[in-house]
Amino acid sequence: MTVQIGKIKIGGPEFTVIAGPCSIESENQFRTTSQSVKNAGASLLRGGIWKMRTSPTAFQGLGESSFEFIKKVKAEIGLSLVSEVTDIRQVEEISSFVDAFQVGARNMHNYSLLKDLGKQEKPILLKRNFSAYIDEWLKAAEYITQGGNKNVILCERGIRTFEKATRNTLDLNAVVYAKKHSQFPVIVDPSHAVGIADLVSPLCYAAAAAGADGIIVEVHPNPAEAKSDGDQALTLENFDTMMVQLKKVLHAFDRTLTTA
Repeated sequence: MTVQIGKIKIGGPEFTVIAGPCSIESENQFRTTSQSVKNAGASLLRGGIWKMRTSPTAFQGLGESSFEFIKKVKAEIGLSLVSEVTDIRQVEEISSFVDAFQVGARNMHNYSLLKDLGKQEKPILLKRNFSAYIDEWLKAAEYITQGGNKNVILCERGIRTFEKATRNTLDLNAVVYAKKHSQFPVIVDPSHAVGIADLVSPLCYAAAAAGADGIIVEVHPNPAEAKSDGDQALTLENFDTMMVQLKKVLHAFDRTLTTA
């Protein structure tokens, strides 16, 4: 099956790239990043309005103060936006300008939220919890579909293992398994999977080779100054380079990028 976000269909023969900042930090940062990733070939934007953080003192997102400039930048750039919701009350607040709702890894087991999102019409990007079995991930998707919303995209974003060299361990087994044993499109989040910017690009290529339907990548104009997850964000220049190589990998598998 395919799931449509705005004008973009995910799950067909093409490979979709969703890119943008972990957190939307300012109008200038969001505009600069959005225009750059679009120019490089991304067909959808990502950006956190609210952020679930392990530390209560960490940056939690701009929230309502960002709504108006997000609408303005989206109109200028012309791409649809994927953003995380952590509470069903946020859906009504942002539904006029966010085109798909992301469920973060920590909320994959929040079944009340999943049931409520099942009553929505917009697509849901469901991230796998970092300690979830594949079966639990697929059953979480069913909580959404049983509510009537069939527009679910699965996202593998790395799991916790005994390995400490990287933030998480990207489970490409899960990508292949989910593609074969579910009807949902499956994308990969290499940024959260590895947590180290230098390793993100090779995992983008691996995701494409494994048959994923797309990737969601964090990009920032100056990762050293990012308010969240700067260590894993690609610079604008590195994202450009990655996209050039990604097209070559896709060509080897007779695939192409989704175009906006």
